[in-house]
Amino acid sequence: MEKLIGQITHYFDHIGVAVIKLTGGQLKVGQTIHLVGHGADFTQVVDSMQVEHAQIEVAKKGDDAGLKVSAKVKPGTEVYLVE
Repeated sequence: MEKLIGQITHYFDHIGVAVIKLTGGQLKVGQTIHLVGHGADFTQVVDSMQVEHAQIEVAKKGDDAGLKVSAKVKPGTEVYLVE
């Protein structure tokens, strides 16, 4: 089962990092996400996240969390939590 938890707001090509605006629920390191839309359709495990350049274990609704992604994504790509 998948639950929409946010969407991509930025992607930094040179470092392969995407910023997710969390709009529902929370996201923890170790969970699996599914990124869909704007040409993207892949799942990956969240290895690490940062908010304001600080490592975090849990991102909450309203946070803008940066994380390394395994493929290029575009702003507007939806992020689902795979449960």
